Amino acid sequence: MQQQAQVLAFDVFGTIVDWHGGIQREVEQMLPEVDASAFALAWRAGYQPAMQHVVTGVLGWTLIDDLHRMILDGVLVQFGVTQLTEAQKRHLNKAWHRLDPWPDVVPGLLRLKGRYTICTLSNGNLGLLSNMAKRAGLPWDCILSAEVFRAYKPDPVTYLGVARVFDLAPQQVMLVAAHHDDLAAARDCGLQTAYIERPHEFGMARPKDVSAVAANSWHAQDVLDLADQLAC
Repeated sequence: MQQQAQVLAFDVFGTIVDWHGGIQREVEQMLPEVDASAFALAWRAGYQPAMQHVVTGVLGWTLIDDLHRMILDGVLVQFGVTQLTEAQKRHLNKAWHRLDPWPDVVPGLLRLKGRYTICTLSNGNLGLLSNMAKRAGLPWDCILSAEVFRAYKPDPVTYLGVARVFDLAPQQVMLVAAHHDDLAAARDCGLQTAYIERPHEFGMARPKDVSAVAANSWHAQDVLDLADQLAC
């Protein structure tokens, strides 16, 4: 018999915050001459390859803030941007700290928080996630990050680490995410899983398939819908 989840651990980029819309907005403000949507997509596209350099040992342990900056430097070259000062580059790199939540997120989290412990499980570093939560009013009980476990998702250390932090069996933790690969890795570690539909994660021009996968414990249109399904 499946145990009741006690902790809901949330992926952040795409699931909780609209990274494409936020990055596009800041690029438009700073670099009006470039295609801001394409710039945002290119920046995000460097994320997985950069993390793989850490996973494979090409790079030592590196925070996402620093990986974002390495990717940004390459994207600026790709888009022919040469005029930014170092201070401007640093400011733009911190755009990932200033992302807005999807409209359903804060009211949905507040409802879920009444019944469950809610935390992040993100590859974002602690400073980034803390700044984001403060700015966006995200009501986390706890911020957990790859930085805590010194491993990036989908390393099992991250998913099992949430259970260890709260002294729970893996089945008592539910990962909530908008990415099926993340959820599949969590299931492999014994966690429950909830999929959140974010059809416009990559922008309005690139809608994402949000079809249900039967292996997930729950499938919800958004965080409010998940709260409804969990009777919160």
